[in-house]
Amino acid sequence: MIKRNGIFLGLSLLFILVLGGALLMVAKGDLHLFLCDRHTPFGDIFFRYYTHIAEWFPYVVCIGLLLFGRLGDGVFASSVMLGTTLVTQIIKHIVVAPRPLTWFEQHFPDIQLPLAEGVKMNLWHSFPSGHTTSFFALSFVVCYVATQELKDKPVWSAAVQVMLFCFAVLGGYSRIYLSQHFAFDIFGGTLVGILVSLLCYAILHRYEDQKWYNYRVLAKK
Repeated sequence: MIKRNGIFLGLSLLFILVLGGALLMVAKGDLHLFLCDRHTPFGDIFFRYYTHIAEWFPYVVCIGLLLFGRLGDGVFASSVMLGTTLVTQIIKHIVVAPRPLTWFEQHFPDIQLPLAEGVKMNLWHSFPSGHTTSFFALSFVVCYVATQELKDKPVWSAAVQVMLFCFAVLGGYSRIYLSQHFAFDIFGGTLVGILVSLLCYAILHRYEDQKWYNYRVLAKK
């Protein structure tokens, strides 16, 4: 599995390293302002709606796999989404970090963050970004399933992995653009999404050859 999804995982690792380096070299507030201070009318509308994909699409994928795919893939997807949600919420309520709007009001009250109209701003529980976690976990699951179907089509498999990585990164960036999260929150969300997904795979992949895993609920009789 690691080899088959190597492009997605390799790009994700590179993203984590680059973002981690930026976090070490640039101050928290400066990095946020650099990344979010490029608002356009199109971007405000696009990211306002794009960010919500993480709130509903994972459930569509889980239900779709449980009903129309292999039952084991549906269980894997559901386990990943449940596991990432639990880990994220536990960390959020332990850390209780301020969101950008709250943090800048506390430390730099004279700075006005660029905000998108119509977006409800959250104030606390910033780390890690739950939306970013969902974007990367969802992308990992779809990548895992898609590369199985495309194992004999390496070019298509590579293209899908790159597109899913871009889909996840764009989801993470939407949280910074909307000033709902800092870059550090995106870093944490990416780690949780990838690591929990790998853990779920490590637990469930041993059952891939069993009958229940390959059972299809709505398969044609």
